[in-house]
Amino acid sequence: MTTMTETSARFREFKMPDVGEGLTEAEILKWFVQPGDTVTDGQVVCEVETAKAAVELPVPFDGVVHELRFPEGTTVDVGEVIISVDVAPGSGDAPAAPASAAEAVQQPVAEAEPDAPKGRQPVLVGYGVAESSTKRRARKGAEVPGPAAAAIQAEINGHGAKVPESRPLAKPPVRKLAKDLGIDLATVTPTGEGGVITREDVHAAAVPAPAEALAPAGAAAGGSAPAPAETPVARTGRETRIPVKGVRKAIAQAMVGSAFTAPHVTEFVTVDVTRTMKLVAELKEDKDMAGVRVNPLLIIAKALLVAIRRNPEVNAAWDEAGQEIVQKHYVNLGIAAATPRGLIVPNIKDAHEMTLPRLGEALGELVSTAREGRTSPAAMAGGTVTITNVGVFGVDTGTPILNPGESAILAVGAIKLQPWVHKGKVKPRQVTTLALSFDHRLVDGELGSKVLADVAAILEQPKRLITWA
Repeated sequence: MTTMTETSARFREFKMPDVGEGLTEAEILKWFVQPGDTVTDGQVVCEVETAKAAVELPVPFDGVVHELRFPEGTTVDVGEVIISVDVAPGSGDAPAAPASAAEAVQQPVAEAEPDAPKGRQPVLVGYGVAESSTKRRARKGAEVPGPAAAAIQAEINGHGAKVPESRPLAKPPVRKLAKDLGIDLATVTPTGEGGVITREDVHAAAVPAPAEALAPAGAAAGGSAPAPAETPVARTGRETRIPVKGVRKAIAQAMVGSAFTAPHVTEFVTVDVTRTMKLVAELKEDKDMAGVRVNPLLIIAKALLVAIRRNPEVNAAWDEAGQEIVQKHYVNLGIAAATPRGLIVPNIKDAHEMTLPRLGEALGELVSTAREGRTSPAAMAGGTVTITNVGVFGVDTGTPILNPGESAILAVGAIKLQPWVHKGKVKPRQVTTLALSFDHRLVDGELGSKVLADVAAILEQPKRLITWA
């Protein structure tokens, strides 16, 4: 009895935290530690991807990794234990831990030990809600007898059905791929060494009969399994099917929700930004802007902030439940960013209070963090208005869809040298087109037009950044 108490107090379990605004699950992309590795409080142990972003998770205590509960590529519910750590190594014999995360999934999630640490569980920032006193029942499949491999398959497939003794041979990532594609491994012809089913075998089984004739013969027999975190795709001779999940799934849901909830209105204006481009060139040589990335987006962002100050009613949100318009007295400026994982919209908190150099620094940090895939869910929460720069793709403009919960989004087109009437003569000038989409429930045509006209006026005459500010 004493040994059980010591063992339960010796091992600390780290659960999948809620890494952002009520998300219920996350996929383990990569483990940075293995059983037997020493970890310290705050050390990053894995990278997970939620519906919003990829996030690195730090462990909140010191010790030696005892067990990884899930392999890479597994989607885990918030609150599930993902790793256990021996916080008192060397104090006695420890129970044997699985050799790898792939084997770890055979272990059921047991009920909480009476002596296990209670209280609020640590999340990425601060601490979350207090832990429920309700005991978690064992995961489905815990009662399934048989070898470890049978338990692995049951856990990966999300059920505890018994596995036949003639169970097909395949690595866990290949089994997950088959599950995602809806392929029964018992129907797949293995081509790997020793009768092991490979990734190519699963893809071949997913190809419809007519398309099989178009596929190359002898497809990569004996190929090795891919990295577990890769997104499985189903390819045929004429189509490729990519599962929608993570950031891409969240984007799709948000855009559909926004487009069919907020009545969008989009207005356009074409403006001569030659003076703005000259200002950008001058600021690049200004010693006060040393180390700051100066570009047209910086001036456009400042122009939008000034326009919002002159027309504060545009900075608002529609509260459907309360049937209220919520006016914001702060500006969290969102910047749409294309990343390898899809479109994200991190925002600069309290951008309205920033000087031009500080705003430039914040923009640079935001862009570099997004490109490196390190944007946190907190950085994407609470935006009020957004800028999307489609001009970097050579596009003149577009009709942007509102970021959910926001009232307006400004699209900036490509800046091009065009013939323009300037001081009564046709001259080549730097010209761009702006498009402002807004929620017509709380922004009427007059207000939206004033905001867009103010932004255009500032870009045409940048000195208004001083006179209007």
